[in-house]
Amino acid sequence: MSDAFSPVAARPAALVFIFITVLIDVLAFGIIIPVLPKLVEEFLGGDTPRAAEIYGLFGIAWALMQFLFAPVLGALSDRYGRRPVILLSCLGLGLDYVLMALAPSLLWLFVGRVISGITAASFTTAGAYIADVTPPEKRAGAYGMIGAAWGVGFVLGPALGGLLGHFDPRWPFWGAAGLALLNFLYGWLVLPESLPASRRSRLQWAKANPFGALRLLRSHRELFGLAGVNVLFYLAHHSLPSVFVLYTSYRYGWSIATTGSALALVGVCSVIVQAGLVKPAVRWLGERGALLLGSVAGVIGFAGFALSPTALGMWLSIPVFELMGLTQPAMQALMTRHVGESEQGQLQGANGAIMGLTGIVGPGLFAYTFAWFIRPEASPPLPGAPFLLAAALMLAAALLAARVTRRPA
Repeated sequence: MSDAFSPVAARPAALVFIFITVLIDVLAFGIIIPVLPKLVEEFLGGDTPRAAEIYGLFGIAWALMQFLFAPVLGALSDRYGRRPVILLSCLGLGLDYVLMALAPSLLWLFVGRVISGITAASFTTAGAYIADVTPPEKRAGAYGMIGAAWGVGFVLGPALGGLLGHFDPRWPFWGAAGLALLNFLYGWLVLPESLPASRRSRLQWAKANPFGALRLLRSHRELFGLAGVNVLFYLAHHSLPSVFVLYTSYRYGWSIATTGSALALVGVCSVIVQAGLVKPAVRWLGERGALLLGSVAGVIGFAGFALSPTALGMWLSIPVFELMGLTQPAMQALMTRHVGESEQGQLQGANGAIMGLTGIVGPGLFAYTFAWFIRPEASPPLPGAPFLLAAALMLAAALLAARVTRRPA
């Protein structure tokens, strides 16, 4: 690829590919959600409590791989370009799903999950690709479209996985493998490189490890503050997958079908916000205003989950909560303004490390909080405590965001 490569000229087709890449990767990830716990249980002879413990370890291992390898892939993409890293990650993910489909034992399934955590860290490279091909003032909208791909994937993926898993618990893994490998072939044919050789940086392993990548975030006051907002945002968001099912069953007596419908509504609202509201919000309010609006919506949404006395209040809180989706695209766009073109991969790697780190801490934090506040000695029980904690974290995020993005007089 010539150094005269024009990011602006390549933008439409490139963004379409990145959107499809993320969508297919999330679809593949979502397909196995309904069946992976059951497959673990099957390997353990139907021991459900033990299966729950092992499945929790699977989640921790996946998040740990994200923490360790997101910065590595980001740094490699800064050195060798985005295209090879994205394509190799797609190929590795597809082959990994084949491994899990054929896994003869729980150990092999665990190894497959570890590899999945490594290859899924390519989302950080996709974020760097967007920064390469999109002007700064349009990045929030582009990141919003990537968020929409996540929403679509998490709505359709589990539904497709449940359908395939009805016939055989290993079929969803084959389906995920097929999607990932098709995505690799598609990218091989159409994906252009976004980072010319003249803009690449020398590979420094001191920066490629998660702690080295995180040091980049200290290079600018606003960037460091936004990284703190990111930590609070990701940590709060882990309350939803950690306790939503248990909470709604305990407090409102929801069935699996009702809970599934509610989570589908979460996904639909996420797509609407990310694809339809991010661009106008940034246009009307600016990136700072969209960031603050999304953070405040998160506070209100989580508080609604925690305090709604009826199931209707829970349903009505979901659209408000999903306005929190304005936060991440605006914050990503603001962060990309504070690093050079040759550091976008490292920045996305640092953000991936933050996501992985909170993924290790968050599930246990919220699950333990829920268990503590509904224990028999709790008088009265407070089942909404995890969501109150999440609301407090988002309030802290809103206050920090307002402070660090305030322009000097």
